[in-house]
Amino acid sequence: MLRTIWDEFIGLFVDDVGFAVSILVWVLIAGVGLPRLGLPDFVPAVLLFLGLLGILIESAMRRARKR
Repeated sequence: MLRTIWDEFIGLFVDDVGFAVSILVWVLIAGVGLPRLGLPDFVPAVLLFLGLLGILIESAMRRARKR
């Protein structure tokens, strides 16, 4: 019963584990790696946005193919 409650609770926040992990990995890379490249201040923000947009598009296309 506790396992079911836990799974339902996590399911409220994370429907697609691959999507959530991809976002976390990209935010980690963008937060730690990009500032070390010495790029102008706005470039890491743009790359973060584009990476998240790419992850969102890939996830939506993957889900559309399943249906």
